[in-house]
Amino acid sequence: MPLTPDGSEVILGLDGGTTSTVCICMAMPYFNEVPDPLPVLARAVAGCSNHNSVGETAARETLEKVMAEALFKSGSNRSAVQAVCLAVSGVNHPTDEQRILNWLRDIFPSHVKLYVQNDAVAALASGTMGKLHGCVLIAGTGTIAYGFTEDGRQARAAGAGPVLGDWGSGYGIAAQALTAVVKAHDGRGPQTMLTSSIIQKLGLSSPDEVIGWTYADPSWARIAALVPVVVSCAEAGDEVANRILQDSVQELAASVKAVVQRLGLSSEDGRDSFPLVMVGGVLEANKGWDIGKEVINCISKDFPGARPIRPKVEPAVGAAMLAWNFLLKETKGNVKS
Repeated sequence: MPLTPDGSEVILGLDGGTTSTVCICMAMPYFNEVPDPLPVLARAVAGCSNHNSVGETAARETLEKVMAEALFKSGSNRSAVQAVCLAVSGVNHPTDEQRILNWLRDIFPSHVKLYVQNDAVAALASGTMGKLHGCVLIAGTGTIAYGFTEDGRQARAAGAGPVLGDWGSGYGIAAQALTAVVKAHDGRGPQTMLTSSIIQKLGLSSPDEVIGWTYADPSWARIAALVPVVVSCAEAGDEVANRILQDSVQELAASVKAVVQRLGLSSEDGRDSFPLVMVGGVLEANKGWDIGKEVINCISKDFPGARPIRPKVEPAVGAAMLAWNFLLKETKGNVKS
């Protein structure tokens, strides 16, 4: 039996981040239930698609390239696509959504249903099997907390980029570490193991060269790649590195708490259960410094009902499931069998 009504109809789910962009091509299920296993036909990966980081032209080129590659790998084409969900970092306002929608309408046939979301929405869906309820915390190169109630209300915290203080992110952690190296070198801050570790990691000969390295290419992802160095120094007992990570835990927890409070996801005593989806490299376990675990511990003090979820599927799959659910809702569940 074919995976789709005629064996060819597909859905595209895309997770566009500051570091990378992933597109999933999924066969469109023929029942109004989540199939197991999910009918993923192909996966494609490209670079950054956040227009705030690389510019609108480069972001569009990346999005179009990764979708075309996923369709090619699956043996499909644009005419087979029934729905597309682009969940992209940097989509922070209805004008962002509309701009991308206008561009997508020039690419896909008129029958294709198009949906544009912030990448946090796909991350939430990846942990809740396509249902938009609860809160998600993303902490990778950038960071954002995003929440939905069952009646459709939504709220977000952080996610405004490095200039506006996403200090719990990978970029924020690494930027503070680089700052600590400069401060230690010129006498404004305490000496730290970060100096020798970062210089060695970057292949530099002195702390003076850190400034030139940083501004030669201020890519968010390039700087965020130094997070493992900060974690290693913290694990070795460096007080400066430990303080940076402790501050990041407080920042990340504060973002989640703000969303939960604004949406009323839990009662005053915090015991009402709600899903808390945790996504991103910063939240992954390390040998001696588990930032994700520390964030959960911090949140649980105020909201013991928080139910941490580590998704079993990636956010791009969550985006594909969202596209399918949106399509079902629009057609009132009238999918051909």
